[in-house]
Amino acid sequence: MGGLTFVFYKTGLFHFFMNKERMFAFINGLGPLGILGFILLQIAQVVAAPIPGEVTGLLGGFIYGPVLGVIFSTIGLTIGSYIAFALSRSFGRPFVDRFVSKAVMSRFDYLLHHKGAFLVFLLFLIPGFPKDYLCYILGLGHLSTMEFLVMGSFGRLFGTILLTLGGDFIRTNQYGKLSILVGVAIVGILVAMAYRDKIERLFRRWHVYSRRTRKRRSPRP
Repeated sequence: MGGLTFVFYKTGLFHFFMNKERMFAFINGLGPLGILGFILLQIAQVVAAPIPGEVTGLLGGFIYGPVLGVIFSTIGLTIGSYIAFALSRSFGRPFVDRFVSKAVMSRFDYLLHHKGAFLVFLLFLIPGFPKDYLCYILGLGHLSTMEFLVMGSFGRLFGTILLTLGGDFIRTNQYGKLSILVGVAIVGILVAMAYRDKIERLFRRWHVYSRRTRKRRSPRP
């Protein structure tokens, strides 16, 4: 842990993000600037990768409803993802090592050489993958900024919709629908966890195959 992440822990901001009531009071206290405050919260929870985004995602649906909640969350998540990606690209591996553990880096080291945007989309789409850490890792790789933003934004969208709907169901006391939504999310997470290693091995093999294919197609000097 280091840098901005360390600051978030030491100042108590990590615990602030874990407390839905405190964040709700904070945003309401901003009045007309509440939307900006919420977007900034989403940006911060991405840049400070250890902070879980589930609470802010639920909060968006609770305050703004299913449509605006998804829109505002997506704006914040996209900006936050870009900041993490840009910081990584600007300052390189020593900077990223302060945010991302060696264990996570070793799991996804193949992404540093992979150019497949569709692979990035899948990683952002699958539940249980450390999406905020991926933003830093991908900044060290070969994806263009536009590829990263498009694939990352659309990949996050499914999870954002689920969290926002959950927050909206809580606000409107639709606990039956919330239970169904939670069930769907749990099944998705369990399936992803059960097959995570196989999925990661498949991605690594895909990566190796893609590199070999590019080498065969590249003109020889």
